[in-house]
This record gives sequence, structure tokens and C-alpha cells, in this order.
Amino acid sequence: MAARKLAAVTAVACLLTAQPALAQKAGSGPVPPQVDLNRPLVNDTEQPPPTIPYTQKTPCIASLNDGTVVLANKPWGQQQLQIEQAHQFATGKNQTVAVIDTGVRVHEYLQNRLIKGPDYVNKQQSDSTQDCDGHGTEVAGIIAARTDGTQIGFTGVAPDAQILAIRQSSERYAGTPTDEPNAGERPAGDLNTLAQAIRHAADDPRVTVINMSVDNCRPATEAINPAELDLQRMLRYAVDKNKVVVASAGNKDSRFCQDPSNGRDPAKPTAIITPPWFADDVLSVAAIDRRGALADFSMQGPWVSVAGPGTEIVSLDPSGKLANLTIDGGKQIQIQGTSFAAPYVAGLAALVRERFPTLNARQVMNRIKMTAQHPAAPGGRDSMVGYGMINPVAALTAFIPSESNIGPDKPQALPPNMPPIKERDWSSMNVALIGTGSGIALLLLTLFVMHAIRRSRKTQPE
Repeated sequence: MAARKLAAVTAVACLLTAQPALAQKAGSGPVPPQVDLNRPLVNDTEQPPPTIPYTQKTPCIASLNDGTVVLANKPWGQQQLQIEQAHQFATGKNQTVAVIDTGVRVHEYLQNRLIKGPDYVNKQQSDSTQDCDGHGTEVAGIIAARTDGTQIGFTGVAPDAQILAIRQSSERYAGTPTDEPNAGERPAGDLNTLAQAIRHAADDPRVTVINMSVDNCRPATEAINPAELDLQRMLRYAVDKNKVVVASAGNKDSRFCQDPSNGRDPAKPTAIITPPWFADDVLSVAAIDRRGALADFSMQGPWVSVAGPGTEIVSLDPSGKLANLTIDGGKQIQIQGTSFAAPYVAGLAALVRERFPTLNARQVMNRIKMTAQHPAAPGGRDSMVGYGMINPVAALTAFIPSESNIGPDKPQALPPNMPPIKERDWSSMNVALIGTGSGIALLLLTLFVMHAIRRSRKTQPE
């Protein structure tokens, strides 16, 4: 069995500033502020404050598979979503998905479809095709791996799509802010570099979809900070540039996201998770397990858009062929997380963009939500799975009225004066029933008499 260490990927929140607490809207949780697009936009040439020079602290992962192990079976999520059937309609041709993650290694199942993007982790070497954590390679494989002509059942959702690798975070690199020498080391990646990475992807004319399997979790009682505001503006900027933006909904952790239910009241979550919080501009993806239930680690919130497979994951091994296990605490465990549910949705977005090239980013996002398998909740949506598990075949074939400027059905009042009920004349039916009953009675009487005569004859002596 292939196994390698995959670190959890998180973005580190910057220092908070004293700002007014956020308002709340019934049923929707804390409401993000309006996006201020008049503020200057960050770009990937700026040095994010605070300046953190990252250095590698632990060795890069290595595969335990010597190449003799072949994972031939299809993962359950691939079968559940009917990915091969969806490929009858689209395969991701002419689509480029930006993977903002830990980097994406060159892999035979990505062939020549991997594009090197910026590196915010190691600016000295600046090579986004280095992936010390393995996380980004795994994500990219779910989106775009092609395994034709092999003994492998696994395939990417959009096997003809290109991948733009952007290395933005790593648990193997760390650094100390230069303006906070006593703050201690932080793993590579924060909301500032995430906003820069989004800006870079948004400005790349090849990119049609952006996947971010990175999250930041903080208490809901804290006010929004400048880094979050910049992230919010970058998400709006990307969607306005016609990019479909997908993010993982977040996993249970040991800090602020300890309770996956995120509070008893969906309108009052105890933790805020970004980027999912900015749901107007991002598809936030929860994780479903094999049973069809919400995975026990998947964070809930009123911002969740849809759900995808997030357990028993099979994808690319950054040091080999495929992997279905990782090592945590010296033990082999299954690969799981909302990080791997998000690329299923990003891959579907690439298929939809190929199939319906005239749809803009928001229309693509709406199509994915409207064709999902809605939960039994008011409006077909809840805070656990959003609009439900995605349905690729439906997303590629369904008719969406709003795309043809057809409004939703409206209730209509019945006319106030309905015609009176017309009473039916049952006399003919009664006559027929009486006649039928009489005939049946006469027949039964005749049969009784004949039976009595036969018995009388048999009892007389011969």
C-alpha cells in the first residue's frame, strides 16, 4: 500500500484590529461586510506584511511504495459521482484550474498539463512544482489525473484540464515575522499570501477555475481583520474576472474549530472559517463519507455551498504513482478531509465550463448548486452539506430556467367563485346493480335446487 505523510494545510490569521462586531442576519450567520473595491488591490509583486522568511524545517515526504503496488480499484466517490459517465459530455478540454496549495509535483498522470506558477513559500528557489507536503499533488490528481491505458481505476474529474501550480503554504516550512521576533515560528502560508495567490490566478487569462484547499478558523466573536478584508476583495475580484472559485469548508482541529457542528444554532456559528465565509463569491465544499452522511470532521456553517466525497481518498502519490493511505502519528490512516472534497467540485466546474462555454462564473456556480442532491431541508439547503452532494451528470445535462431568463414559478390564486358541484343521477346505475343482483340470486337458487335433486336421487334405493 502506498503511504506518505500529508500535513494539514491551514492559513495563519494575522493580528486582529479593533473593529465593530459583525451584524447577524437570521438564518445566515454573521454577515461579511460589503466588499470595498475602491481600496488598492494587492498583487504578487508586493511583500506581504509582516515579512516572514520561510525556511525548510522537516524533510519532504517520501513514498513507501516501491512501484510494485497497483491500486486498481476505483474509489467509492468516483463511482458515486459517475465520473466516467460525465466524461461522455466533457473532459475539461481548454480549461485551466489554478491549484493554490502546497505545490504540485510533476507526475506521469498529469503528463504535460502542469504549468509552473508563483511560489510564496520558497522565494529563493521559486519552484511551485516542488511539493514537500504532498497535499497539493493529491488535490491536483483528483482534479485532472489521466490514467488511460493503465490497470488503474482511478481517474481525475477533468482529465483533459491543465493545472496551474501555485505554492502558497507548507507545514514543512516555517518562519518568524521580522516585526514580531517573540511571536514564534509559523508554518508557511497566511491570508496575505493567499490573497496574492488568488490575485495572480485571477489575472491569468488561461485560468477558468481556482481551487483552494486551505482554511483559516477563528472565533466568531472577533472582528474581521485587514487580511480577511483583502481576501474578501480578492475573491470578488476573481469572480468578477470570470473565475469559478472553490474552497474546502474546513476540518475539525484542536484550536478554534473543535466542534464540527459549529454551534447549535446555524445562524450563530461559534467559529468563522475563511475563505468559505465569503459564500457570495466562493463554492464552499463539505465532505461526505461512503454512507452518504456528513463526515465527522467536516465543519458546518451557513456558508457551506455543496458537498463532495471526502473519505477513503485515492489520488496521486507525489513520489510515486497512487496513494490511498497517509501516516499520522506513526500510524497508517486513510486519506480524508474537506481538502479533497473541494477538488471534486473544482473538477466539475471545469467540465461545466467546457460544456457550457457561454456561462459566466456565477452561472456555473449556480448550476452546480441547483443540480446537487438537495437535503430534506427548507429550500433544499442546510448548514451541513449546503445544497447537497454534487451530481456531475445532472450538472452537465440539466435545464436551468434562470440561464434562459425564465423566472421561478409563482403561486397563483384560484378563482374566487368556483362552479357548483354537478350532482350525478345514479338511478340508471341502481337499476343495473339491482338487475345484476337479481340475476346472481336466481342463478344461485337454480344451482341449489339442482344440487338438492342430485342428492335426492343418490339416496333412493335401486
